[in-house]
Amino acid sequence: MSGTIDISPSLNERITTALDTIRPYLEADGGDMKIIELTNDMVLRIELLGACSSCKMSTMTLKAGVEQAVLKAVPEIKSVEAITHMEE
Repeated sequence: MSGTIDISPSLNERITTALDTIRPYLEADGGDMKIIELTNDMVLRIELLGACSSCKMSTMTLKAGVEQAVLKAVPEIKSVEAITHMEE
């Protein structure tokens, strides 16, 4: 299993800015997202929240919306994955 890295403030700002471009569309449908981690392999893991967590279209939203926005703004990230509820 790959480890995680600390997200530098500048990288975090770029990721957050990219996510903020898509966030209003998620919020309009009662959803949201939050950053969980960035892996050593530069895979950004996010958790879909609210209506997005159970929506049948969430995979398409993730790939066509969220991932494309992030990859365009932060090309060093290789992909974006959604994770389900964090197990404690």
